[in-house]
Amino acid sequence: MQFINANTANTEFQQKALTQQILINQALFILHSLGIPLTGMSTRRMERMALAFLAVADVSGPGRWAVLKDETSGRSLRTRDIIVYINAHFGENISSGSYDDIRRKDLLLPTQAHIVVSTGSGSARNDSTRGYAISVEFADIIRQFHVSAWDQPVRIFMESRSRLSEELYLERSVPRIPIRLPSGEEIQFSLGDHNILQKAVVEEFLPRYGYGAEVLYIGDTAKKFLVFQEERLQQLKFFQLGHGELPDVVAYSEEKNWLYLIEAVHSSGPISPTRLLNLKRLTSSCTADVIYMTAFLDRATFRKFTADIAWETEVWIASDPDHLIHFNGDKFLGPFR
Repeated sequence: MQFINANTANTEFQQKALTQQILINQALFILHSLGIPLTGMSTRRMERMALAFLAVADVSGPGRWAVLKDETSGRSLRTRDIIVYINAHFGENISSGSYDDIRRKDLLLPTQAHIVVSTGSGSARNDSTRGYAISVEFADIIRQFHVSAWDQPVRIFMESRSRLSEELYLERSVPRIPIRLPSGEEIQFSLGDHNILQKAVVEEFLPRYGYGAEVLYIGDTAKKFLVFQEERLQQLKFFQLGHGELPDVVAYSEEKNWLYLIEAVHSSGPISPTRLLNLKRLTSSCTADVIYMTAFLDRATFRKFTADIAWETEVWIASDPDHLIHFNGDKFLGPFR
């Protein structure tokens, strides 16, 4: 199975030798077969995860799966060692200062699935001396990998094990709220007042004030990344969405070059002065002009939080969709026309 197509892939993948492209796709096929979810992941994110996995396993060529090394072989790579290995064997130029990305992004899913294990269980998660190795539990089945004959043994192997993809995206029989994006695509929210408000933001606010904005991120109480346009956000130099200051809705108007950061408030969490300061710091490198907005379902909820709302932000109330409240000092001072 080809998870990354060279014709449509990111530049880094296209510049690699054919044998390296084959090896990366083999690594992704193995990870997917062992329960790692790949749906919705950018080609570069998949490639980086595969490269980190290959480095930990010491597999640098398509024919080396049989001699994969695991934690019992004494092989344990620190995040900085993984970067060195990737740069040396795959022609990458990853900065040595990006070691934290290896732990937080590239090896996140393989470690959650226990395919890769930490060899320094007593050390802190961000300890630079912490090592990573292939789990003994998964090592033998990976060593058996062969494109034409591996499906049956891996299927038997996984019958008695849970898949990370199933644990992360467990389907539940709960009522859903349909929501239509500006692009016309329809998605499903789980029930709840917070998601009803997010639906109103997308279907009522953006058509009125979004200037053709597309939704780049929106979360659901049941699934955090319901819409996630990672590559588009990276182009705008937006901060990483794993950050704790993540807003509820992120939308971008190419016409205005405006990026909307919208907090949908039902019971807590308006854009307060402290929150605004943190968001401004996080978006300091963003190439778009940022609009910070708090949305409420009705005026009664808005009144509860009026004192907490920061200046230089906007407020939209779903029950009065044709109006905005500007907490912007004298910016809009003047007669109404």
